[in-house]
Amino acid sequence: MVVEETILQHWILTKFAFPFFVIFFIIYALLEKTKILGDDKHQLNAMLSAVIGLIFVGVAFPKQIVGNLILFLTVAVVVIFVALILWGFTSGGELGTDFLENKGLKWTFGIVIFIAMIIAVLWSMGIQGGAIDLLFRQSWSETFWTNVAFIVVIAIALAVALKGGDSGGKKKD
Repeated sequence: MVVEETILQHWILTKFAFPFFVIFFIIYALLEKTKILGDDKHQLNAMLSAVIGLIFVGVAFPKQIVGNLILFLTVAVVVIFVALILWGFTSGGELGTDFLENKGLKWTFGIVIFIAMIIAVLWSMGIQGGAIDLLFRQSWSETFWTNVAFIVVIAIALAVALKGGDSGGKKKD
């Protein structure tokens, strides 16, 4: 099987140009925002950022750490984006200040979306079989999940009973 390489996968770009630009722009933005070197020192900020970026690409280990962090960041942003889209579909609105005020069906959908996102991430990483085997195909799992379901049902029944009991003791004038 022949693996084709695009221009963006060339080793000069992936090993040197992309890491340099990431560090250059981050350092430049921080220097511009904090104004550590003073106001209107754009050229000095750019030169210092370029020097730090060039030093950075000359060392392998920090470059690998930043590369891994950037990959994690992009995956995390996509996962959060998909979860927020699903939440928007189910809640019918924005995720704003009224997030804690959403009740009943919206919270149920939120919990289902959260569990679905965990399963989707595990599946996309290729470890779903191990997680499912660990949770559901062990000698102890049937007893464990039966007890969990029993406790959840009791907790829901108690919550409903206590919530209904609060309004029963008050008299209306």
